[in-house]
Amino acid sequence: MGHHHHHHGHGHGHSHGHSHTSNKKALFSSFILIAAFMVVEVIGGFLTNSLALLSDAGHMLSDAAALGLSFYAIKLGEKAVSQEKTYGYKRFEIIAAALNGLTLILISIYIIYEAVHRFFNPPEIQSTGMLVISITGLIVNIIAAWILMKGDKDENLNVRSAFLHVLGDMLGSVGAIIAALLIMFLGWGIADPIASVIVAVLILISGFRVTKDSFHILMEGAPTQIDINQVKDALGKIPCVKEVHDLHIWTITSGYPVLSCHVTIYDEGVHDEILAQSQKVLHDDFHIEHSTIQVEKEAIGCPSPHGTCN
Repeated sequence: MGHHHHHHGHGHGHSHGHSHTSNKKALFSSFILIAAFMVVEVIGGFLTNSLALLSDAGHMLSDAAALGLSFYAIKLGEKAVSQEKTYGYKRFEIIAAALNGLTLILISIYIIYEAVHRFFNPPEIQSTGMLVISITGLIVNIIAAWILMKGDKDENLNVRSAFLHVLGDMLGSVGAIIAALLIMFLGWGIADPIASVIVAVLILISGFRVTKDSFHILMEGAPTQIDINQVKDALGKIPCVKEVHDLHIWTITSGYPVLSCHVTIYDEGVHDEILAQSQKVLHDDFHIEHSTIQVEKEAIGCPSPHGTCN
């Protein structure tokens, strides 16, 4: 009753390849844009003595790292499958996202620590320079976000995390603009650490989310968009199927769910027909392209070590 492995469809490969190239382009161009501006912002932050600018630069550093890692991950994911790495390097993308999430958390903790010191002792800040740099930052982020919107951010965790970073950055720039205006017109030096704390909290939230999502995948968690019970019911409704057990669904990398299960069928069931129907259901209803299904007759039973099928 051997194992049957199945990979569905050729059309899929083509559309995937197309979005893949656009992801790569989007990530690379926004990476160059943001990395270049980050350098400007770090210098500007020191010259104007603005923590809000430096925190925004910290955010941009993590962005540049995120985009760079994502781009590198996609490049690495293209490396051919080898005998040692049977899924190629697709998982690197998720490891990159996890590292990136952890970096964000550390950066935000540092900014909050710095800001607390400044609350009690607000330094002199050159608001004009701060305003010019933060407005430029906002424009750069809007362009980067627009570039990434054209990638498939809904499907790909990496492009999505990069897109979320850039959105957070836009808010950071808005915060720095508001702080610069408050300092300029009202002399509120405290606006600077307040703005940087707000940015830091945003960085912390997105860092936590990305880390949580990537750890879920690394821990072989079931993909959030697929309900295991629905899959089990759908397979159980196929004619001549007695029961479905040992069902596992996990994710190799974003948008790449994999399933394996045992299907017990009544003696009159035709093995190959049921296998083909199961694969059709998985592909059409749940978008699972890769499935390994072991079909066994009830009379023979499941060759499991427990002796019974449960």
